[in-house]
Amino acid sequence: MKRIILNAFDMSCVTHQAPGLWRHPDNRADRYTSLDEWVELAKLLERGGFDALFLADVLGVYDVWRGSAEAALTDADQVPLGDPIVPISAMAYATEHLGFGITVASTYDHPYALARRFSTLDHLTDGRVGWNVVTSYLDSAARNLGREAQMAHDDRYGVAEEFLDVAYKLWEASWEDGAVLRDRATGVFTDATKVHPIQHAGEHFRVPGFHLSEPSPQRTPVIFQAGASPRGREFAAKHGEAIFINGLTPEQTRPITDDIRTRAEGNGRPADTVKILVLATVIVAATDEQARALEEEYRRYVSVEGALALYGGWSGLDLSTYDPDTPLEYVDTDAARSALAAFTTYDADRKWTPRDIAEYVGIGGIGPVIVGGPATAADELERWIEVGGIDGFNLAYVVTPGSFEQIVEHLIPELRRRGRVWDEYPEGTLRGRLTGDGSATVPEWHPARRHRGSLTGSASVADASGPAWAEETAR
Repeated sequence: MKRIILNAFDMSCVTHQAPGLWRHPDNRADRYTSLDEWVELAKLLERGGFDALFLADVLGVYDVWRGSAEAALTDADQVPLGDPIVPISAMAYATEHLGFGITVASTYDHPYALARRFSTLDHLTDGRVGWNVVTSYLDSAARNLGREAQMAHDDRYGVAEEFLDVAYKLWEASWEDGAVLRDRATGVFTDATKVHPIQHAGEHFRVPGFHLSEPSPQRTPVIFQAGASPRGREFAAKHGEAIFINGLTPEQTRPITDDIRTRAEGNGRPADTVKILVLATVIVAATDEQARALEEEYRRYVSVEGALALYGGWSGLDLSTYDPDTPLEYVDTDAARSALAAFTTYDADRKWTPRDIAEYVGIGGIGPVIVGGPATAADELERWIEVGGIDGFNLAYVVTPGSFEQIVEHLIPELRRRGRVWDEYPEGTLRGRLTGDGSATVPEWHPARRHRGSLTGSASVADASGPAWAEETAR
């Protein structure tokens, strides 16, 4: 029986995937600035046996709808927004097994600095972190980070390729195994002959030096990726240990998953090493009737303006300029192309209008909403696994922590009864649990692996000549 991977999908903001629901009396999303709220959520997810808390992020605001950020601000649609990395160490301290997938855009960061942040987190969590590699999709982010507009879609992946190459060199090659001695008797903490500058000089980055951090439990964090365009899928199939996709139905999702696995094999890796996750929202209660009533209650709080603001940022399209009842056609944009393709190309039998999209996005964003009692919800998750060819889900909330409490109370016991999720966490790192083989470091097929030990025997820090005064002092 295939295990279902379950991540909680969240963001350090008020409104993530359910615009308007922040007004619901049971929703505590507006307490996103409270460390206690994050710690309690982590404990809840660990009680439920979730694989990880997967944290989304953006570096801009949703200002495409009507050419303004007003709607996004009014509904708190992913703004105001906190940094997803900051609360991780506190949540890790309060848990033992829960993993953490953290979104960071390669377009606007630097590999030398980011490598240290992830190594630090990997140490502090005992190997429970992953990096969701994104290229960013908002023009507002580009403008506020020094560009007139964002880079072209495929060009961003070119930067990401080199970014990862630099990071892999720092994580895998710069420090040899055994470089850290911690030898109090000799006074040698690190053997400098086993630490190597990476001497990277590329089109986008120059990093001559060595990694600032000693090797962490996983060295390279688990690589999550979300790519829907042909260029994005190729990038994901090469690097992604877990790939996050959007799909409206399992039937329309299957061609996407088959394509990703075919691309993975083309990159020299077994097809089953790709763990494919779909965005979904589960509204579950003790019975089907109670779950449907809960959904009806939630939908009374949906903000249509907020939904259109979110979709504008995701797709790059201002739907206020379209007839609300005219079906959309696909056009290339430099935003998140899956957000547009999901409603225009994936399902040839349906034509979506702006009005349809606004109603759909109101709860769960671009993912399906699964409503029912424990058996009904579990049946539908299993159907997605079998028909869609996926491995698991990033589960979004309608209200927090209520949606996750419902899942832990009602759905998890049913999935455990069916043998679909583990009763207890296996020991080890996030990567070891994700692959099921207990491994901590990247497997042989991963592009990071070719850097492991690649600098052994090359120039080390010890080969550099020290200043004359240091030699005199030593004598």
